[in-house]
Amino acid sequence: MKKIITGCLLMLCSIAAMAQQKTFTNPLLPSGADPWVIHQGGYYYYTNSTGKNLTIWKTKNMADLGTAEKHVVWEPPAGTKHSKELWAPELHYLRGKWYMYFAADDGDNNNHRMYVVENSSADPTKGTWTFKGQVGDATDKWAIDGSVFEHKGQLYMIWSGWEGDYNGQQDIFIAKMKNPWTIEGKRSKISGPLFDWEKNGDLGKDSNPQHVNVNEGPEILIHGNKLFLIYSASGCWTDFYALGMLTASGNSNLLDPKSWKKSDKPVFQRNVEKSVYAPGHNSFFKSADGKEDWIIYHANSKAGQGCGGFRSPRMQKFTWNADGSPNFGDPVAEGVELKAPSGN
Repeated sequence: MKKIITGCLLMLCSIAAMAQQKTFTNPLLPSGADPWVIHQGGYYYYTNSTGKNLTIWKTKNMADLGTAEKHVVWEPPAGTKHSKELWAPELHYLRGKWYMYFAADDGDNNNHRMYVVENSSADPTKGTWTFKGQVGDATDKWAIDGSVFEHKGQLYMIWSGWEGDYNGQQDIFIAKMKNPWTIEGKRSKISGPLFDWEKNGDLGKDSNPQHVNVNEGPEILIHGNKLFLIYSASGCWTDFYALGMLTASGNSNLLDPKSWKKSDKPVFQRNVEKSVYAPGHNSFFKSADGKEDWIIYHANSKAGQGCGGFRSPRMQKFTWNADGSPNFGDPVAEGVELKAPSGN
């Protein structure tokens, strides 16, 4: 009997080990721009731009995203400043509550601003989401791609916006937050398109404007005593959409533009040989056991597919360089079998 029990235990251990080694291939979904993932309470919660509502996928294993629970958690009322073109939602757990940040407008892109909803439920796919209002600084300029992070007990918001009132260039701004739904103090511009690889943005002679330089989709990685701000550069409508990086010391004044040093080359970009075009608008997450670092991003499979529904979410593990900076490697081709995040 003892041998039978021991054999069964070994078999169960073997099955568990096999489950932990489950594989996946990119893309994770057929379509889904601006992917975002957070791991909380034993579950991964995923969201991406739908354009019309806020939707959350819930799963124990990111490799199973294609069959995960899918919940529409909030829809904007019609006829408001935030009823249309809902972009780049992000789900954060702050101060004991859930918050979803998103950009939206009334159907006119010139009116894009950032907004937030709140939920006190332990599970963000349950409970009630309450609209808290617009999140913005006193300038009330065009703003999208809001993200929030905490450093040394202080909340900060970073986003992509216009310095003035007209389209032509998107820059990265940062500001302190009084609470998860309120910016306090002035915004500070910490990045604008500088290098040629950040300035691919032709829209055509019949467009107004005809060209836009872009820095957008800012996300923070904190590693050791350094902060890395990873952002998307060039227009998403081009094949040259790529990730750039700013670096700051954890001891610096994050509102001071001089605290941030920009890398002169992309840290993640298209790979024509692997048929990965315009990779960008990423987020980061840890594996369930906290041992692995992962990047999730959207990309196109063919040249010229632009900013539409061809963009699909993909993920891959990344490592760290000797100087403490992230090493994302090259985008992995579609269909390549990869191990799922560890600890599921």
